[in-house]
Amino acid sequence: MIKDRSRLTTEKRNLASADIDARSLLEIIDIINAQDRKVSAAVARERKAVAAAAEMIVQAFRRGGRLFYVGAGTSGRLGVLDASECPPTYGTRPSMVQGIIAGGRRALVQSMEGAEDRAAGGSAAIRSKRAGPRDVVVGIAASGLTPFVHGALTAARKGGAKTVFLTCAPEARKSIAADVIINPVVGPEVVTGSTRMKAGTATKLVLNTLTTAAMIRMGKVYGNLMVDLRATSEKLRDRAERIVMTVTGLSRPAARNLLKCAGGAAKLAILMHVRKLTLRQAQKQLRRCDGSLRAAMAVR
Repeated sequence: MIKDRSRLTTEKRNLASADIDARSLLEIIDIINAQDRKVSAAVARERKAVAAAAEMIVQAFRRGGRLFYVGAGTSGRLGVLDASECPPTYGTRPSMVQGIIAGGRRALVQSMEGAEDRAAGGSAAIRSKRAGPRDVVVGIAASGLTPFVHGALTAARKGGAKTVFLTCAPEARKSIAADVIINPVVGPEVVTGSTRMKAGTATKLVLNTLTTAAMIRMGKVYGNLMVDLRATSEKLRDRAERIVMTVTGLSRPAARNLLKCAGGAAKLAILMHVRKLTLRQAQKQLRRCDGSLRAAMAVR
């Protein structure tokens, strides 16, 4: 384990912003934007590792398993954010993707930095979830050193879960034990050590990609339409109607009526219309096709 944190890329000074405090506001913004442009390329270089992690997540979901994100501070908040957006977007159970943050719920809105130093806390959090062979645990730590995260992954491995570690510090790789390591190297931050910036952006991109790719593979998307969304708000009800209209060619009133007949489920509504099925028949056909609308519509 690295003891001298000054050796970490995430803690080094960025020469491009060394005199940023003496710059005009426009110059400050230009410096930040120039550094942010490096993030996407860094994530792209990790495409194979991201794909390997996504495949593990898909296999876990197909076994009825779960995905856990574990982090502290910004990393933990980003994990909780990604997990919380899966149910409304893809109609998943809240237990399917879960975020664990050092310090618990209070840490979502208030800094509790000391909580990240307790490896036992991470271990206890994973054990309380009974993470096992069907599950995947993704540890997130910009520095790669956070004890809470390492404790969680140690407990996850002991329980038989697959593990992924996401870090922006290449120097930490040797001290990480995980099935897959995702390491987008975004370089030193504009404000030294402020990993909520480039490292945080890289983390958000990777987490977006992991769950989006996995949900596509799980049949939660038809074309590029979120056909499994939960229409729990006016915005989402409008979106569901437009999705049905796009696929079926129906008018909005007809789409709205079809959705009512399908219990608000866009995927079922589309299948009922295209294949001329009753709700029960559509439900049965989707189950036979593991929830894939494309496969269900192709059945003759």
